[in-house]
Amino acid sequence: MTFHLLLQKIVQDNTTHAKWLNTLSFMENAGARKISACEHHSQVNLIQLKHAAEEHRHAYYLKKQIGKIDPDLCNTYEREELLASNATRQYLHSLDIQTCRYLQNTFQLSREELKYAAYLFVTYAIEVRADELYPVYQEILTQKSSKIMVKSIILEEEGHLEEMISQLDDFSPDWKSHAENILKIEKKLHDQWIAAIAQEV
Repeated sequence: MTFHLLLQKIVQDNTTHAKWLNTLSFMENAGARKISACEHHSQVNLIQLKHAAEEHRHAYYLKKQIGKIDPDLCNTYEREELLASNATRQYLHSLDIQTCRYLQNTFQLSREELKYAAYLFVTYAIEVRADELYPVYQEILTQKSSKIMVKSIILEEEGHLEEMISQLDDFSPDWKSHAENILKIEKKLHDQWIAAIAQEV
């Protein structure tokens, strides 16, 4: 099943749709927490703070959209209120661990430098994915004349991607070749996540 067909199936059922929104909210929240966890104890730049704040806001915004379906659905991030709970919880965590391993083997980095490098490459990979995922979702919502919208998230994620590219340019002149390897790791994890969701719905 293609991602487009999977999303069409998801939005047809209110409970499943609410869980999908909640799953996206969980992942945005997990991303925000990862960004904060990667912060240096004193050398935190404006972009990093902005990203954490905006990812937290996306988590809040997506959670709030559930109310347009049914305010009683998905009030927490408990397993039964997420789609493919195990795969959802492992996705970002696995990407972080595998990226750290790759960076540690490729660059000679201190612990603080590794945290920052992981923030750059993991966030870049997630923003590339978001730039694919949210427009497809919005297209289906528009076709269905849904009250739910993710247009504001699409605009901010595009801005995030540009900012990540700018920071990666400063990090390493050949960052693109390393980013390609990180994107391959992310694609494998993403495919596993989508397959787990498809099995559930």
